[in-house]
Amino acid sequence: MPRLSVALICCLLVATGCGARGEALPQSDESVDLDPAEFTAEVTNPWFPLDPGTRWTYRETTEDGEIVEVVVTATSMTREIANGVTARVVRDTVTLDGEIIEDTLDWYAQDQAGTVWYLGEDTAEFEDGTITTRGGSFEAGVDAAQPGVIMPASPEVGMTYRQEYYAGEAEDNGEVLDLGQRATVVAGEYDDLVKTADTTPLEPDVLEHKYYARDVGLVLTIDKEAGGREELLSVTHVSPADARRAGQAQLGETY
Repeated sequence: MPRLSVALICCLLVATGCGARGEALPQSDESVDLDPAEFTAEVTNPWFPLDPGTRWTYRETTEDGEIVEVVVTATSMTREIANGVTARVVRDTVTLDGEIIEDTLDWYAQDQAGTVWYLGEDTAEFEDGTITTRGGSFEAGVDAAQPGVIMPASPEVGMTYRQEYYAGEAEDNGEVLDLGQRATVVAGEYDDLVKTADTTPLEPDVLEHKYYARDVGLVLTIDKEAGGREELLSVTHVSPADARRAGQAQLGETY
C-alpha cells in the first residue's frame, strides 16, 4: 500500500484526497495491495450506489451526432477478482438502432471507509453481431493490472485518483472539480451534484465532465472536447431474475 507518510501528507493538503483507511487515493501506475477482508460487494456510497436490480438508462449523443442508448444494470451477481476482492458485477450495454455495439461487465467493490474501487472489466465492441475488439478489458491482479477508485467516500474539491491501470489499455484518471452543482436532464433536475473530470494519457485530448447525484449516481456526462453528451433518462428496478440474467448473459446477448 502507499507509504503512510505520503498518505498523511495527502490528508493534510487535501491535494490528492484520502481514500480507504486514511491512505492516499491511488495515482498513476503505483501498486496497491488490497486486503479482501476490508471490501464488500455491497456498494452503498451515496454518489455511486449499486443496489442489485437498479437499472440506469442513458441517451448519448456522440461526437458524430449519432444517438445511442446506454443501459447500466447493477446485477445480483458477484465475482472474485484475481486480487482476491469480491466485486459487484455491473452490466453496461450500448445499442445503436436496437443493435448492440458495445457490451461490458464491470467489477466494483467498496472498502470500509466507503470508497468505491474499480477492479476491472470484460468488454467487447461489436459490428453486425461480431466482436471487433476486446481492447480495454483488464482484471486487477492479472498481468500487472491495478485497481483504481471510481468514487471517494467523501468527495472533496481537488481530490485526484487513478480510476484504472493496465498499461497501454486502461489508464483513466479522475479529479473532483466541484461540489453543489446543478443539472437538468430528461430524468429530472438534480442539485448538490459532485462534478468530476475524467482524463487519460492514452488520449490526451479527451476530457469528460461527469455529474453525480446523491442516492442516484451518474446523471450527466459532457465530452468537453468532442461535444458529446450522455444524460440520464430513467432509473428503474428489474426483477431478481432479470438482475441475475444481466450478470450471466454472454457479451453481445440480449438479457
